Amino acid sequence: MAHNPLPPMFGPTPRAQMYLDKINKFMDDHIYPNEHKFFEHEQSAHRWTVLPLMEELKAKAKQEGLWNLFIPLESDPQVKYGAGLTNYEYAFLCEAMGKCLWAPEVFNCAAPDTGNMEVLIKYGSEHQKKKWLQPLLDGKIRSCFAMTEPAVASSDATNIASTIKREGNEYVINGRKWWTSGAMDPRCKVAVFMGVTPTGNNRGGKDEGRTLYNKHSMILVPMDAPGVKIIRPLLVFGYDDSPHGHAEVEFTNVRVPLENMILGEGRGFEIAQGRLGPGRIHHCMRSIGTAERALSIMKKRVKSRVAFNKPLIFHGTIAADICNSRLDLEQARLLTLKAAYTMDTKGNKEARNLIAMIKIVAPNVALNVVDRAIQAHGGAGVCQDFPLARMWAGLRTLRIADGPDEVHRLTVSKLEMAKL
Repeated sequence: MAHNPLPPMFGPTPRAQMYLDKINKFMDDHIYPNEHKFFEHEQSAHRWTVLPLMEELKAKAKQEGLWNLFIPLESDPQVKYGAGLTNYEYAFLCEAMGKCLWAPEVFNCAAPDTGNMEVLIKYGSEHQKKKWLQPLLDGKIRSCFAMTEPAVASSDATNIASTIKREGNEYVINGRKWWTSGAMDPRCKVAVFMGVTPTGNNRGGKDEGRTLYNKHSMILVPMDAPGVKIIRPLLVFGYDDSPHGHAEVEFTNVRVPLENMILGEGRGFEIAQGRLGPGRIHHCMRSIGTAERALSIMKKRVKSRVAFNKPLIFHGTIAADICNSRLDLEQARLLTLKAAYTMDTKGNKEARNLIAMIKIVAPNVALNVVDRAIQAHGGAGVCQDFPLARMWAGLRTLRIADGPDEVHRLTVSKLEMAKL
């Protein structure tokens, strides 16, 4: 890995600070004042359509150079696609974007597009980059990631049972996926689909050298291909997250050309590992931003509300909650920054213990901070007048969606024992 100087006292580099100032101003000028419009749209009969304001804000962000900031320098050393930021530098920007649920999309930095774009940058063919990557980079289309299946425990990805069978000059795809985030969006044009390639892999011939980790492949599936059927949107604690959505999708005898295979047969886990580093630590960064926003909302509330003849802030338990939230957030941020910095300087493999740690710590810390804010708001904390309930639902889901805590704890434990 390229040598990077030590970060300046765990704060942003001058380049990151420049972007951070611009993002914070953009958030103040365009994001927070429009939050209510997006909420109202989500509650309307047109919620599965895209609010035109989103495209207007994307154009503004792009014009200001706040676009595709997520692409790490290690994946884009020639700075062909992104801004040339390190994971460490982007951490601060991602945290700022995390303070509003829909803000990352404005900057073209929203999942699952970010992970899918990284896959295509690192592993895609020139044809795949031209057909799918460029429209994603331009923000003209969106994508989804079809991996999790309702019939198997998908936290163990070797269980994935959908099939990708070669027939002549095509692959035939069959399987049922769910929690395919983004598939409900009318702009979603392609899925990165993971399944078993029964014929083996392209490095060993039929069934030669097959293991649990080289029988899966990833392939690009156009969402308008015959045989792709969205069954239903899935609710997250009652929220449908429209227009993005989380879909259950049936793939029945879907035919795609051979050129849609990413990297080669049997290399799905290789691709997945490349996708899981930067793409998943982004969730941790955003979680901290979400929690910071919740704490800010809480502080305003307890300063202005009076109970038992004094503002809430002067009650000991409230003061303790604010203190504990600040303690938790500072520790979680430092661990996130350490993970990001290690990824930059030593590579994702060397940082995998830190990545696993922060995937446990960040969502749990953020959940605790949001829960305290909800408690301080009383009934208002669980209703639609504040974003706190929605924050809680998303963060609680993250403890499963980003890989269950139990899997990350097992990873940390194994790596610790390996030090003996």
